[in-house]
Order: sequence, then C-alpha cells, then structure tokens
Amino acid sequence: MSAEVLARFDAVIDVRSPAEFAEDHVPGAISAPVLDNEERARVGTIYKQVSPFDAKKLGAALVAKNIARHIEEKFAAMPRDWKPLVYCWRGGKRSGAMAHILREIGWDAWSVEGGYKAYRHFIVDALSTLPLQFGFRVIHGTTGSGKSRLLRALGDAGAQVLDLEDLAAHRGSVLGNLPDRPQPSQKMFETLLWDALRKFDPAKPVFVEGESKKIGQLQVPEALMHAMRASDCVLLEAGRETRIALLSDEYRHFFADPAVLYAQLDCLRGLYGAQVIEDWKGLAARGEWHDLVGSLLDDHYDPAYRRSALRNYVKLPEAAQVTLDSPADEDFARLARRLIEIPQLEAA
Repeated sequence: MSAEVLARFDAVIDVRSPAEFAEDHVPGAISAPVLDNEERARVGTIYKQVSPFDAKKLGAALVAKNIARHIEEKFAAMPRDWKPLVYCWRGGKRSGAMAHILREIGWDAWSVEGGYKAYRHFIVDALSTLPLQFGFRVIHGTTGSGKSRLLRALGDAGAQVLDLEDLAAHRGSVLGNLPDRPQPSQKMFETLLWDALRKFDPAKPVFVEGESKKIGQLQVPEALMHAMRASDCVLLEAGRETRIALLSDEYRHFFADPAVLYAQLDCLRGLYGAQVIEDWKGLAARGEWHDLVGSLLDDHYDPAYRRSALRNYVKLPEAAQVTLDSPADEDFARLARRLIEIPQLEAA
C-alpha cells in the first residue's frame, strides 16, 4: 500500500476494531469498525466455543448493522464519483463486506489485498531503504541546549525537519515523558516515521536531532540510525544559564507534580545511589528548581552525553558549531536561518 496507491483514492477506510485502529493505522484513515472491540471478542468466542456457523450468523448481523450506521453517519454525503479504499486485518470478510455494500450503492470502492497485514509488511520494508535516500544534518548538543526548539525554528523557516521526539511523544531521557501525550505503539511510530519521510525531497537536506536507538520505549529503525550516524553534524552550544532556563521550561509539569518527578528520579538509583536521589528530591521538595536542574545537567545529562555522542556519530568531531545566545525565539530563528544558508556544513 504505497503512497502512490493511496493517492489514487479519495478516502481510506479502516474497518477493524477501535483497539486495532488505536495500535496503528494508515495515515489519514477513517475509523469505521464493522465490529467494535466487544463485538469482535463475542464473535471470536462463539467461533471457538460453539461453532463457526453460529459465529457467522451473529457476525453478519452485527456487521450489517454497523455498516448501515457508518453509511448514514459518515458516508451519506459523499458524491457519486467518490472512490474509497477499504481495509481490515487480512483483506477478508470485514473489508469485503464494507466494500461490497459501498459498490452496490454505486461508489467505486476497493479493498486492500492482504489488508493491514500487507500494509505493515510494506512499512517495515520501506523503512529499511527509505532513510538511505536522504542527506541528514544531525543536530547535536548537551541536554537543555535547545535542539528541539532549533528543529521547530528550522521547520518554521522552511527547512525539512524530522522531529523524532515529537513523533515518539518523548524527549528521549529518563525525564522525557510528556504530560499530555502517551507514546504511540512501535507500529504507529513507524507509520508516522514513514509518513514523514515520504513527504521529503531527497535533493534537500533533512534536519534531525542526534538520538540514541531508543526514544522512551520506542526503537528507531536500524536503517535510519545508520543514515543519521554517517551524516554531517551540527553542534549547538549554549551557556549553562540558558540551558537551565530551557530545561526548566520543559520540566514545568514536574514542578507542578513533584510525586511524578520523584518516581522518575527513582529510576536512576542504580546509577547514582540512594543519597544522590534523595538530595535531588530534597531540592524539589524545597522548590529549588534552578539548583535541581543545574545538578541534573552537571551530574547526569552531561556525563551521559559525553559517553555516547562521540562514540556513535563519526562526523561529530568535524561538526559545524553554532552558539545560542539566549532562550529567546529570535535567537533560535537566527540560528535556523544561518544553518539553512550554509551550503555544506563543513564550510561553517
């Protein structure tokens, strides 16, 4: 189910259950389950415990009822020349039933041969080769130097940007959980990654942050890591006070709920011992956020960065260096314009 195939249709309809849809789905797909989570479980139980015939009777009635509701609520206003693509898990009865009824109405409905399972194979195969088509410019810098903010400024300035932490809904550290966004499934992360990469022009550079293999609980595909680690680098430098200000802004949700912060700090006991963790908790309990963030930078983040970055990114010693003067938006915009204007990073 390539981008070229998807472009030939006016809509993509996912008829799997809401739980299947939530785990992963084709970008932009409409969720129109012909069996909801509970109904699918009921039919499956009857199939195993009673008989396939009884399961099919119940399933047919539920599917017919749900398709009728979706037509009334979601598709009734579609024009005569509407062309939808329908898929289920394996391209079987669920998508076949929906596509058949849509065709009987008069729409040019198609179903995906092999269903979501075939689409998933396509995504895995695509991510083994697609990242190798691009020239990446990898933004490095110690924690709190503003790498994510710089990526956003680059995007605002018109550059091609792959924001892996945004796709993964995680900032990539032990305190990287986002308060309002759970991480997607691994499958959904890979779908989002493919969807971002397919829209880029291979003739232009793609800016990305220098990540490790894992972002939170998610794995970055091997081909993308290989391409990033062999790419030109940019080293973003910022003063300690600027870094504390930027990281404090990112950690405001922890300041509002210290119990969540304490739970995350406890994950570091094996590295630093109980006393260090209790000292950090004490700073938080007293509201000494500046000192806490500074200590995390000095004692946790910076040593970890020094251990990993040079080992994993071979071109980092030759990186073009840019300096952030302050946390102000205009300083990020200035750096973004400068990076876009550099034809080759080695010339910076």
